[in-house]
This record gives sequence, C-alpha cells and structure tokens, in this order.
Amino acid sequence: MANLYPPSANWLPLKLVFCGAVFGGLLVVWIWYSWTPKYTRVGYMPSQPVEFSHELHSGQLGMDCRYCHSFVELGAHSNVPTTQTCTNCHKPGGVAANSPKVATIIQSWDTTLQQVSDEAEPIRWVRVHKLPDYAYFNHSAHVNRGVSCVSCHGQVNEMPVVYHAEPLSMGWCLDCHRNPEDYLRPIEQVTNLDWKPEDEPEGSRFAGMSQRQIGEMLVDEWNVHPPVGCAGCHR
Repeated sequence: MANLYPPSANWLPLKLVFCGAVFGGLLVVWIWYSWTPKYTRVGYMPSQPVEFSHELHSGQLGMDCRYCHSFVELGAHSNVPTTQTCTNCHKPGGVAANSPKVATIIQSWDTTLQQVSDEAEPIRWVRVHKLPDYAYFNHSAHVNRGVSCVSCHGQVNEMPVVYHAEPLSMGWCLDCHRNPEDYLRPIEQVTNLDWKPEDEPEGSRFAGMSQRQIGEMLVDEWNVHPPVGCAGCHR
C-alpha cells in the first residue's frame, strides 16, 4: 500500500511548532509594548474646554508656571487654575475679552457670580497627567529640590496644546532617582524651561559648570537621596 503522505510531511509537525513559537513570541512582544506607558500615554493630547496655549502664555509672554499652578511648591498635588485666576487677565473688559477663545472663561465667571455655589460652573479642564493611585508622588518635594517642570512635562512652553511628553513609568522615574545629578538645577531655574547650564552668567557659582557638576554639588548640599525601594513610591 502506497504512503498517503510524501516524506516531506514528516517535517510538518516541527514546522507547525516553530511557526507557533514565532507567532506566540511576536504576540507577547506586541501585547507587552501596547501596554507600556510609552505607547498608551506619550502623545496623549486631549481637547480642552478653553483653547489655552502654553506656547503663548509661558513661551512668548514669559508667564511663570506657578502663576496658574500656584500650589506646586506647597503640596503633593499641582492645581489647575480656577476661573478667577484666568479672569485676573481675561475678565469682561479685560485682555482679549471679545475673543471667542475667552468666551468660556467669561461665561464661567458670570455663572459663578450669579448662581449659588452648588450650581456654579467651573472650567472643566481635562487632565493630561495622572499617576496610578498606587503610586505616591509629591510635587513640592521635587520642585523644592531642583527638579524642573520640563523634566516630567517636557518643553511645555513650546506646546500650543499640552500633551503627555514622558511615559512617567516606574523605570523612567527610577532613572532619575538613581542618577539625580543628571537632572537637578538651581532652585531659581526650576520654572525656567529653557535653562541650560551654559546660560549661567559670570559671577554665578555655577558658571562654567556642566549639568553633572552642578547636579553633584546640589546632591551634596541638599543631601538628596531619592528612594529606589518599593516603599518609596508604593506606600
């Protein structure tokens, strides 16, 4: 009786196992990458209820980050500006009061004034950056020890619309915690998003120093020892 299958069919089970292993490996890599913060967060750019341009306010006009995010030096959480903060400039009859981009601010201000507090309509900003609930982060502990806004949020002063610039993953945080000297800068330059070590003027104690030299000096002066164990961020 003749064989039903040619001799080459003997290799078929091995080929199927090999193809299955390759496909399974590619599937694991794809799932792993798809679930990483770099894939799921970086580039996230939600539309906001007000067309607020950080490029204009922070970049061109030179407004300090702390004018709007006024609690960043004092508390664990950074705040978004209230309607009242916006109306310091954009109140009725104020800057660009007739611009369609400011209409939402004016409306929110009028509503807040005319209605009782539980019916007031604040500007509902869409949150861009949010750590998981199981991760502890304190803004004040970082900005008061020379960690600039740009280190975590990117070059915000060049963003017409703010987007998620860094992954904010555990590994990304640990890179900084293990090598703080690569990121620390003078306190007075924390909100200067364009600062570079070479910008230090003559007469400054940091003049002529590299980032590593400045960072090492500040680590020693401030006794900076960021936690790298689990309990540092998972409390």
